[in-house]
Amino acid sequence: MLKQSRIVPYIPVADVARARKFYEDKIGLTPRETYAGGVIYECGSGSWVFMYPSPGAGTSKASTAFWAVDDVAAEVAALRARGVKFEDYDMPGLKTVDGIATAGGAKTAWFKDSEGNILAISQRT
Repeated sequence: MLKQSRIVPYIPVADVARARKFYEDKIGLTPRETYAGGVIYECGSGSWVFMYPSPGAGTSKASTAFWAVDDVAAEVAALRARGVKFEDYDMPGLKTVDGIATAGGAKTAWFKDSEGNILAISQRT
């Protein structure tokens, strides 16, 4: 049954070589293996993400995936130091301050990868 199975996020990319530079150099992910033209990356607690070639890369206006972190401000600072640019939002119910929004029981910061996918880091409060 699905409720007992792990779920694996898939991130579509238009240019695998360009995306690898972003995910490995800027985000700091370690590739576990190449598979079906894409790359499987190790993440925390035994989780992983599959980055795969797709013509639909970067077309979603919603978050593709997020990493659950203990200190979002520290992660934002570390990622900015590696060249990651964070999104700023100012809309009803959601406003970022220095790249971080506090709402709904979490602190969250969003950024785009090299392919235009929206990703996030989030800390429950």
